[in-house]
Amino acid sequence: MHPHPTRPAAVAATLALAAALTVAPAASAAPAAPAPTASATASGVVINEAYLSGGSRNAVYTHKFVELLNTSGAPVSLEGWSLQYRSASGTAATHSSVELSGTIDPGETFLVAGGSNGTTGAALPGPDLTTSFNPGGTNGTVVLAETTEPLTLPTGSVVGVEDVADLLGYGGSNTFETQTAAAPSSNSDPRSFNRTDGVDTDDNRADFTLSAEITPTPSGGTGGPGTTPEPEPEPAQEVSIAEIQGTGAASPLSGERVSTRGVVTAAFPTGGIDGFFLQTPGTGSDDGDAASHGVFVYAPDAVPGVVVGDHVEVTGTATEYYGMTQVDATEGQVSALDEPAEAVKPLTAAWPATDAERERYEGMLWQPEGQWTVADNYSLNRYGEIGLAFGESALVPGEARLPQPTDAAPAGSDLASAIEAENAQRSVTLDDGATVNFTGGSRNQDIPLPYLSPGTPVRVGAAATFTSPVVLDYRYDLWRFQPQTQVTGENPGDAPASFADTRTTAPAEVGGDVRIASFNVLNYFTTTGREFVEELGGSCSWHTDRDGEPVGTNRCNPDGPRGAADEEDLERQEAKIVAAINGLGADVVSLEEIENSAAFGQDRDEALATLTAALNEGAGTPVWDFVPSPADLPADEDVIRTAFIFKPAAVKPIDESVILDDPAFSNARQPLAQAFQKVGGNSKTRFLTIVNHFKSKGSAPDDGSANDDAGDGQGAWNAARVAQAEALVAFAEEMTQERNTEKVFLTGDFNAYTQEDPMRVFHAAGYTNLGAAADGEKEHTYLYGGLVGSLDHILASPAAAGQVTGHTVWDINADEPIALEYSRYNYNATDFYAPDPYRASDHDPAIVGVDLPKK
Repeated sequence: MHPHPTRPAAVAATLALAAALTVAPAASAAPAAPAPTASATASGVVINEAYLSGGSRNAVYTHKFVELLNTSGAPVSLEGWSLQYRSASGTAATHSSVELSGTIDPGETFLVAGGSNGTTGAALPGPDLTTSFNPGGTNGTVVLAETTEPLTLPTGSVVGVEDVADLLGYGGSNTFETQTAAAPSSNSDPRSFNRTDGVDTDDNRADFTLSAEITPTPSGGTGGPGTTPEPEPEPAQEVSIAEIQGTGAASPLSGERVSTRGVVTAAFPTGGIDGFFLQTPGTGSDDGDAASHGVFVYAPDAVPGVVVGDHVEVTGTATEYYGMTQVDATEGQVSALDEPAEAVKPLTAAWPATDAERERYEGMLWQPEGQWTVADNYSLNRYGEIGLAFGESALVPGEARLPQPTDAAPAGSDLASAIEAENAQRSVTLDDGATVNFTGGSRNQDIPLPYLSPGTPVRVGAAATFTSPVVLDYRYDLWRFQPQTQVTGENPGDAPASFADTRTTAPAEVGGDVRIASFNVLNYFTTTGREFVEELGGSCSWHTDRDGEPVGTNRCNPDGPRGAADEEDLERQEAKIVAAINGLGADVVSLEEIENSAAFGQDRDEALATLTAALNEGAGTPVWDFVPSPADLPADEDVIRTAFIFKPAAVKPIDESVILDDPAFSNARQPLAQAFQKVGGNSKTRFLTIVNHFKSKGSAPDDGSANDDAGDGQGAWNAARVAQAEALVAFAEEMTQERNTEKVFLTGDFNAYTQEDPMRVFHAAGYTNLGAAADGEKEHTYLYGGLVGSLDHILASPAAAGQVTGHTVWDINADEPIALEYSRYNYNATDFYAPDPYRASDHDPAIVGVDLPKK
């Protein structure tokens, strides 16, 4: 092939030839090179050459550059575009970005000058644009973006992604087109990435070759006259880390070149953080200074060469990265120092309640003391994060977790606002020293999750004990404790904390001679996604495991199933539900989110009968039966429904069940009522149970109506749930007359926390909330957004409440990590699945005991 400088002419000729081929006979076609194609957009602009070791030893040019090429037949404006860079192991947003401007004419190149690693080499020949773009030289991902917003890209092959005009992944990068391009062996290996004749096949390895002929070619477009790169920066000012940090939220030296010394307290050469923490020797302990003595150093190329305890000098630029003060040493230097340094002493201060107080310690080594409790584990499965709460609430006495404000106080009240503020004061995130998305492609999913193993559950409410220091960090809008090195399941000994095992093998005793429970079975569908697609002609998208195999349905149309992908997944789901329900010790169980089999052309009770049979098989004897559907059914029902199962040895159904078909439930599941009577007892032992599943809080109508999210913590559709509560109270009153009993239990998933408006309708009607967060109890059934509360309730009428002997919540679901769920089977290299009750659902079951009259 011809050397690089001839490419614009070659591309122009190729474009002309491609146009001629639309009218010329096939036999006349003998192109010198294939017609170029655009990779992700129709713009036709691609990365043509990338030289990323400017200024390093042996460098040909002092500055790095990225040369763009317009392979289209029309001018392309670069206004609103950017060049972005993400490190080789990064999984979050791109680390750096520079805005582009100018226009590239058809077949022309456009030269973007970037940063420098030193002074070696010649000046670039008149760049069209001079920037600070400074990607790593041997590993990373360069993105040509049709936006100036930082992009968060998936890992693996990235082709056809919105706003990505072109992408070059090289070396050991986790993000690329088809496969990574071969990279120089080091920054002193003076070769560039060269695209051959503008051809883009969406394969970085095939499209780019390494060339020792570095040929930066500016354009003849309107990007402005070529300018020489900015001169080498002024010598860095020698300052302390405290001077870099300053006493405010941002560094007073932001944008200035600085040089500082310190001891490395944490280092992250892998996992995407790409840097290390540095602290002034001898500082720490009970530090009372106004400025922090620790700082993060962003140094992707240098961090592999430092370890915790090293004494180093860092030269770079002080910057603010999304609210975190750091020294960007990508254009600077990290040098080991021979002289000894006094050891850093970890802080032991109490957790600060305000951001201003925390700023004093940003980047410093910390040994957390006092009471710490796991408040949130939802992101553990994805980002290796654990939400922690410090101490106990002063507003909800005895609560060590973070309560949903409207579970403890009326929506909009001063107390609810105070609880919200207190939650923020008590919160911090324990991170894993990485930015890895453990669900972001098979490469990441092959990394064992940190902190969690089959034998060490990390449950909400568990005490956390810090066994080694951490560093106080601020990134992604959260205060974080970072370990001193990246933690994964492969090095659990490096984890800085341990967690108490709070699991129980059975629910607390509730007494009584009849026990009533409510259980949300997490979309138990015996019609699998595969069956819906292959036998019923529907279509499904899937949640897939690390091998790309479906494990659960994402969305099935039209009105398809919402559960397991195939029979093996259903067996795993069913095994956990069976273990949980058989472990309740209940005689009557109301069920929510079970398949309405009539929606799939079967008997309405098919799924219910299947689950009942599985429960009996699990129990080893036929102890369960189900309440059959009534003859009178609504004309329009959801694909999920409510149901009852019961133990015939303890109770018997009285008369047929009744479904409330009321307009208030047009957007929810209709309530189902069933009267039961104690076996061997008379009508005095009769009670009525009504199972419910109210409208959820999501998908606000955004129409200005009373069902919009009012921002008071109650979510969307609050007015609908209030109407449903009012209709249910009236229905229960009617049913007490028809079934000849005043003892009424309202059960199920009300999608309302304890002190929200719908629940206050029941309180006003005289019902007592038994099952969750009532009477000062700290029970809860659900975790959302790191806050605990109860959406699932058992409410008793005055006549029923007088005979209740106890109530409890068996916390087997909401407190458990989602990694244990059947729908996350084989999501990670560690196998977390077990056919036990833990994480059988996302809602905890509530249970009450009732002492019924003997006769």
